[in-house]
Amino acid sequence: MPPSRHRRAARRTALAVVPVVLGVLTAVAGCGGAGGLQGAGATPTAVSPARLWPDLPPASTPAWDFDEADTETVKGVTVPGDDIRSVDPAAVVRAEIAAHPDDYAGGKAPYRETAHRMDDCRSGGDRDRCPLLEPYYRDLTGDGREDMTLGFRLPPTNQTAVRVYTVTGHRLVQVMSNNDAVSAVELAGRSVIIRSPSDLAGYEYRVQWTWDPDQRAMLLTHDEMLRTGKRAPAARPSAARSPAPPAGSGSTSPSSSASGR
Repeated sequence: MPPSRHRRAARRTALAVVPVVLGVLTAVAGCGGAGGLQGAGATPTAVSPARLWPDLPPASTPAWDFDEADTETVKGVTVPGDDIRSVDPAAVVRAEIAAHPDDYAGGKAPYRETAHRMDDCRSGGDRDRCPLLEPYYRDLTGDGREDMTLGFRLPPTNQTAVRVYTVTGHRLVQVMSNNDAVSAVELAGRSVIIRSPSDLAGYEYRVQWTWDPDQRAMLLTHDEMLRTGKRAPAARPSAARSPAPPAGSGSTSPSSSASGR
Protein backbone atom coordinates (compact mmCIF):
# COMPACT_ATOMS: atom_id res chain seq x y z
CA MET A 1 0.00 0.00 0.00
CA PRO A 2 1.40 3.43 -0.88
CA PRO A 3 1.78 6.00 1.91
CA SER A 4 -0.68 8.88 1.93
CA ARG A 5 0.45 12.32 0.85
CA HIS A 6 0.30 13.58 4.44
CA ARG A 7 2.94 11.09 5.53
CA ARG A 8 5.06 11.86 2.46
CA ALA A 9 4.93 15.57 3.24
CA ALA A 10 6.78 15.06 6.52
CA ARG A 11 9.76 13.79 4.55
CA ARG A 12 9.54 16.02 1.51
CA THR A 13 12.05 18.80 0.89
CA ALA A 14 10.62 21.89 -0.74
CA LEU A 15 12.55 23.13 -3.73
CA ALA A 16 12.27 26.75 -4.77
CA VAL A 17 13.18 27.58 -8.33
CA VAL A 18 13.76 31.16 -9.28
CA PRO A 19 11.90 31.85 -12.53
CA VAL A 20 13.96 32.94 -15.47
CA VAL A 21 12.56 36.03 -17.08
CA LEU A 22 13.62 36.59 -20.66
CA GLY A 23 12.78 39.71 -22.58
CA VAL A 24 13.64 40.70 -26.10
CA LEU A 25 13.28 44.16 -27.59
CA THR A 26 13.27 44.33 -31.35
CA ALA A 27 14.07 47.59 -33.10
CA VAL A 28 13.39 47.83 -36.80
CA ALA A 29 14.91 50.78 -38.64
CA GLY A 30 12.59 52.72 -40.91
CA CYS A 31 9.38 51.39 -39.27
CA GLY A 32 8.28 54.59 -37.66
CA GLY A 33 5.03 54.80 -39.63
CA ALA A 34 1.66 53.31 -38.80
CA GLY A 35 1.82 49.60 -38.09
CA GLY A 36 5.51 49.61 -37.13
CA LEU A 37 6.88 47.73 -34.13
CA GLN A 38 7.24 49.72 -30.93
CA GLY A 39 9.21 49.01 -27.75
CA ALA A 40 7.30 47.91 -24.65
CA GLY A 41 9.68 49.58 -22.25
CA ALA A 42 12.52 48.35 -20.08
CA THR A 43 12.94 44.60 -19.71
CA PRO A 44 13.83 43.08 -16.31
CA THR A 45 17.27 41.58 -16.11
CA ALA A 46 17.29 37.79 -16.47
CA VAL A 47 18.07 36.02 -13.21
CA SER A 48 19.51 32.52 -13.33
CA PRO A 49 18.85 29.89 -10.64
CA ALA A 50 21.28 30.07 -7.72
CA ARG A 51 22.77 26.73 -6.76
CA LEU A 52 23.18 26.32 -3.03
CA TRP A 53 25.95 24.36 -1.30
CA PRO A 54 27.86 23.33 -4.45
CA ASP A 55 30.27 21.18 -2.39
CA LEU A 56 27.46 19.06 -0.96
CA PRO A 57 28.15 15.42 -1.89
CA PRO A 58 25.49 13.72 -4.01
CA ALA A 59 22.91 11.58 -2.25
CA SER A 60 23.68 7.88 -2.31
CA THR A 61 20.14 6.66 -1.58
CA PRO A 62 16.65 7.71 -2.75
CA ALA A 63 14.85 10.35 -0.73
CA TRP A 64 12.11 7.87 0.20
CA ASP A 65 10.53 4.67 -0.99
CA PHE A 66 7.28 5.60 -2.71
CA ASP A 67 6.81 2.42 -4.73
CA GLU A 68 7.04 4.60 -7.82
CA ALA A 69 7.72 1.84 -10.32
CA ASP A 70 5.97 -1.07 -8.61
CA THR A 71 3.59 -3.21 -10.62
CA GLU A 72 1.54 -6.17 -9.51
CA THR A 73 -0.11 -8.96 -11.48
CA VAL A 74 -3.67 -9.49 -10.30
CA LYS A 75 -4.04 -13.10 -9.25
CA GLY A 76 -7.25 -15.00 -9.84
CA VAL A 77 -8.71 -12.58 -12.41
CA THR A 78 -8.74 -13.53 -16.09
CA VAL A 79 -9.03 -11.22 -19.10
CA PRO A 80 -11.11 -12.97 -21.80
CA GLY A 81 -9.88 -11.96 -25.25
CA ASP A 82 -7.48 -9.46 -23.64
CA ASP A 83 -10.49 -7.13 -23.39
CA ILE A 84 -10.17 -5.21 -20.13
CA ARG A 85 -13.87 -4.29 -20.26
CA SER A 86 -14.67 -7.97 -19.77
CA VAL A 87 -13.07 -7.85 -16.30
CA ASP A 88 -15.40 -7.53 -13.30
CA PRO A 89 -14.18 -4.47 -11.31
CA ALA A 90 -15.55 -5.92 -8.05
CA ALA A 91 -13.50 -9.08 -8.63
CA VAL A 92 -10.39 -6.93 -9.04
CA VAL A 93 -10.96 -5.22 -5.68
CA ARG A 94 -11.63 -8.55 -3.99
CA ALA A 95 -8.38 -9.89 -5.47
CA GLU A 96 -6.49 -6.95 -3.94
CA ILE A 97 -8.14 -7.58 -0.57
CA ALA A 98 -7.10 -11.23 -0.73
CA ALA A 99 -3.54 -10.34 -1.73
CA HIS A 100 -3.06 -7.80 1.10
CA PRO A 101 -4.61 -9.24 4.30
CA ASP A 102 -2.56 -6.91 6.53
CA ASP A 103 -4.42 -3.96 5.01
CA TYR A 104 -7.91 -5.42 4.72
CA ALA A 105 -8.25 -8.21 7.30
CA GLY A 106 -7.79 -8.46 11.05
CA GLY A 107 -8.50 -6.16 13.94
CA LYS A 108 -5.74 -3.64 13.15
CA ALA A 109 -6.10 -3.56 9.38
CA PRO A 110 -6.70 0.09 8.38
CA TYR A 111 -9.11 -0.76 5.55
CA ARG A 112 -11.00 -3.73 6.99
CA GLU A 113 -14.32 -1.89 6.63
CA THR A 114 -13.80 -1.85 2.85
CA ALA A 115 -13.59 -5.64 2.82
CA HIS A 116 -16.81 -5.92 4.83
CA ARG A 117 -18.69 -3.55 2.54
CA MET A 118 -17.66 -5.34 -0.66
CA ASP A 119 -20.45 -7.82 0.09
CA ASP A 120 -22.89 -4.99 -0.64
CA CYS A 121 -21.54 -4.77 -4.19
CA ARG A 122 -23.16 -8.10 -5.01
CA SER A 123 -26.62 -8.40 -6.49
CA GLY A 124 -29.22 -7.59 -3.85
CA GLY A 125 -26.75 -5.74 -1.64
CA ASP A 126 -27.00 -2.18 -0.33
CA ARG A 127 -25.55 -0.16 -3.21
CA ASP A 128 -25.12 2.88 -0.98
CA ARG A 129 -22.68 0.94 1.16
CA CYS A 130 -20.76 -0.58 -1.76
CA PRO A 131 -17.36 1.20 -1.82
CA LEU A 132 -16.72 0.53 -5.51
CA LEU A 133 -16.86 3.53 -7.86
CA GLU A 134 -17.62 3.48 -11.57
CA PRO A 135 -14.63 2.30 -13.64
CA TYR A 136 -13.32 4.43 -16.51
CA TYR A 137 -11.59 3.21 -19.65
CA ARG A 138 -8.94 4.98 -21.72
CA ASP A 139 -5.64 4.11 -23.37
CA LEU A 140 -3.11 5.42 -20.84
CA THR A 141 -0.18 3.25 -21.90
CA GLY A 142 -0.14 4.17 -25.59
CA ASP A 143 -0.50 0.61 -26.90
CA GLY A 144 -3.79 1.32 -28.65
CA ARG A 145 -5.87 -0.65 -26.14
CA GLU A 146 -8.02 0.63 -23.31
CA ASP A 147 -6.77 0.52 -19.74
CA MET A 148 -8.97 0.64 -16.65
CA THR A 149 -8.91 3.35 -13.98
CA LEU A 150 -10.63 2.03 -10.88
CA GLY A 151 -11.59 3.74 -7.64
CA PHE A 152 -13.06 2.56 -4.36
CA ARG A 153 -13.69 4.17 -1.01
CA LEU A 154 -11.70 3.26 2.11
CA PRO A 155 -14.04 3.84 5.06
CA PRO A 156 -13.73 5.06 7.73
CA THR A 157 -10.49 6.81 6.72
CA ASN A 158 -12.22 9.19 4.26
CA GLN A 159 -9.67 8.11 1.67
CA THR A 160 -10.19 6.92 -1.89
CA ALA A 161 -8.09 4.25 -3.56
CA VAL A 162 -7.20 5.00 -7.19
CA ARG A 163 -5.80 2.19 -9.31
CA VAL A 164 -4.82 1.78 -12.97
CA TYR A 165 -4.76 -1.61 -14.69
CA THR A 166 -3.50 -2.72 -18.08
CA VAL A 167 -3.28 -6.06 -19.87
CA THR A 168 0.22 -7.49 -20.32
CA GLY A 169 0.89 -10.99 -21.60
CA HIS A 170 -2.82 -11.89 -21.29
CA ARG A 171 -2.68 -11.00 -17.57
CA LEU A 172 -4.24 -8.10 -15.68
CA VAL A 173 -1.48 -5.92 -14.21
CA GLN A 174 -1.81 -3.05 -11.75
CA VAL A 175 0.48 -0.21 -12.87
CA MET A 176 -0.59 2.52 -10.43
CA SER A 177 -1.78 2.57 -6.83
CA ASN A 178 -2.57 5.62 -4.71
CA ASN A 179 -4.60 6.14 -1.52
CA ASP A 180 -5.46 9.64 -0.36
CA ALA A 181 -8.20 12.06 0.59
CA VAL A 182 -9.48 12.83 -2.89
CA SER A 183 -11.60 15.73 -4.12
CA ALA A 184 -11.28 15.04 -7.87
CA VAL A 185 -9.63 12.71 -10.36
CA GLU A 186 -8.89 13.54 -13.99
CA LEU A 187 -7.43 11.72 -16.98
CA ALA A 188 -5.27 13.77 -19.35
CA GLY A 189 -3.22 12.18 -22.10
CA ARG A 190 -1.11 9.46 -20.48
CA SER A 191 -1.62 10.88 -16.98
CA VAL A 192 -3.88 10.48 -13.96
CA ILE A 193 -4.28 13.71 -11.99
CA ILE A 194 -5.50 13.54 -8.39
CA ARG A 195 -6.61 16.61 -6.46
CA SER A 196 -6.78 16.56 -2.66
CA PRO A 197 -7.87 19.10 -0.05
CA SER A 198 -5.25 20.96 1.95
CA ASP A 199 -5.30 22.10 5.56
CA LEU A 200 -4.21 25.50 4.24
CA ALA A 201 -7.31 27.48 3.24
CA GLY A 202 -7.38 28.45 -0.42
CA TYR A 203 -4.99 25.72 -1.56
CA GLU A 204 -5.14 22.12 -2.73
CA TYR A 205 -2.69 19.32 -3.42
CA ARG A 206 -2.29 18.11 -6.99
CA VAL A 207 -0.40 14.92 -7.85
CA GLN A 208 0.11 13.59 -11.35
CA TRP A 209 0.98 10.03 -12.33
CA THR A 210 2.23 9.50 -15.89
CA TRP A 211 2.86 6.33 -17.86
CA ASP A 212 6.56 5.60 -18.34
CA PRO A 213 7.25 3.13 -21.18
CA ASP A 214 10.70 2.22 -19.84
CA GLN A 215 9.48 1.30 -16.35
CA ARG A 216 6.20 -0.09 -17.69
CA ALA A 217 4.43 1.68 -14.83
CA MET A 218 2.78 4.97 -13.91
CA LEU A 219 5.33 7.21 -12.19
CA LEU A 220 4.68 10.13 -9.87
CA THR A 221 5.79 13.04 -12.07
CA HIS A 222 4.28 16.03 -10.22
CA ASP A 223 3.44 16.64 -6.55
CA GLU A 224 2.53 20.24 -5.83
CA MET A 225 0.34 22.63 -3.87
CA LEU A 226 -1.83 24.98 -5.93
CA ARG A 227 -3.88 28.06 -5.17
CA THR A 228 -7.61 27.47 -5.67
CA GLY A 229 -8.69 31.07 -5.20
CA LYS A 230 -11.15 30.12 -2.48
CA ARG A 231 -10.34 31.65 0.87
CA ALA A 232 -12.00 30.91 4.16
CA PRO A 233 -13.78 33.96 5.63
CA ALA A 234 -11.68 35.88 8.15
CA ALA A 235 -12.64 35.38 11.78
CA ARG A 236 -14.56 38.35 13.21
CA PRO A 237 -12.78 39.81 16.28
CA SER A 238 -14.63 39.63 19.56
CA ALA A 239 -14.13 41.12 23.01
CA ALA A 240 -13.72 37.77 24.71
CA ARG A 241 -12.38 34.63 23.14
CA SER A 242 -12.00 31.19 24.58
CA PRO A 243 -8.51 29.61 24.41
CA ALA A 244 -7.69 28.12 21.02
CA PRO A 245 -7.70 24.32 20.94
CA PRO A 246 -4.39 22.56 20.27
CA ALA A 247 -3.50 21.93 16.63
CA GLY A 248 -4.92 18.75 15.24
CA SER A 249 -3.43 16.03 13.08
CA GLY A 250 -3.80 15.87 10.36
CA SER A 251 -20.53 10.62 -17.10
CA THR A 252 -19.03 12.28 -19.36
CA SER A 253 -17.92 9.37 -21.46
CA PRO A 254 -16.18 6.76 -19.29
CA SER A 255 -13.38 6.75 -21.86
CA SER A 256 -12.67 10.45 -21.50
CA SER A 257 -12.56 11.50 -17.84
CA ALA A 258 -13.08 10.46 -14.25
CA SER A 259 -14.23 12.25 -11.15
CA GLY A 260 -13.67 11.44 -7.50
CA ARG A 261 -15.99 12.18 -4.59
